[in-house]
Amino acid sequence: MSVTIRDAVPADIDTMVPLVVHDARLREASNPHLWRVAPDAADRIARSLHDTLADGAPRIRHEWLVAERDGSVVGLAHSILLPVPPIYAGLFGPPGLIMEDTVVVNDAPDSTLDMLLIAAETDLAAAGAQVLLASSVPKGGLEDVLAAHNYTPLTRYLARSDLRHAIGHQQIRPAQIGDVADIVRLSAQHRCVLTDIDSFWESHPEAARRFGAWMEKSLTLTDRDMFVSMVDGDITGYAISQPATSLHFPPAHEIGAIGVIDDFHHVTLSKPESLGPADTEAAALFQAAEAARTARGNQAMMVVCPAAWTSKIALLEAEGYRNAITWYKKSMP
Repeated sequence: MSVTIRDAVPADIDTMVPLVVHDARLREASNPHLWRVAPDAADRIARSLHDTLADGAPRIRHEWLVAERDGSVVGLAHSILLPVPPIYAGLFGPPGLIMEDTVVVNDAPDSTLDMLLIAAETDLAAAGAQVLLASSVPKGGLEDVLAAHNYTPLTRYLARSDLRHAIGHQQIRPAQIGDVADIVRLSAQHRCVLTDIDSFWESHPEAARRFGAWMEKSLTLTDRDMFVSMVDGDITGYAISQPATSLHFPPAHEIGAIGVIDDFHHVTLSKPESLGPADTEAAALFQAAEAARTARGNQAMMVVCPAAWTSKIALLEAEGYRNAITWYKKSMP
């Protein structure tokens, strides 16, 4: 009998949970520190599914699709409409993101994952998405299917689990409120590179003001650490290390010991194709941000980097980071 795709309903939750847990276990096997499955993973997934399937107006639109054959569930697709960060223009509205917990059972028909992807794309387009994103771990089941459907890498999330302790460097110090104007200036350079890489990251007209306000707020938050690098009294870079959030990790995973660096820029990275001469200074800035998470008891770190920013990727790989997640992009016709 052929595979059919339909919307998931609350009555599917008991059937969906073991499949989602199994998918999480596969990720855990690839990197136990980054993808550690929580002891109560099944309960977490059940609660998340209930909130998604039973809540008539969730804060973020989630959608689960079920693939069935002969009355049995053989696959799931999970997608969200991703909110646009306030410093970006969001020219195409909220993008649709097909999550990495899209999964099929081992004996599912070969076409199942392909059918789920197409169904998820159709659903997201109907919800208003003009740009589609999809997330996959390296060698994950989605990668080949995404390539066949004209998805190309947009963002890489590089990670390492053997975090280092503090390394003293006279040019690196904690950020202060008086540094915000320079951090905003460097952030503008960062956003210019992003826009040159892909118009997906076009800045909001109020980006500088919004980012500055967020930096001032961030300096008051006790869950993160902010650093700047200095040469002859001038600030040349900044880095912010903070806890991981549920945006990057499905609910089955324990993220309490994972740090994330998203906001990170240094003048040596101003050309995306090649590192400038101050790469050791940029590395020291990055090391300080990593060590801060070590001091907080973190066991793994993930760094957000555009896939086409090869100079930043080169810096991170030299520091021992390897790709852990890729977000792919596809524009709707």
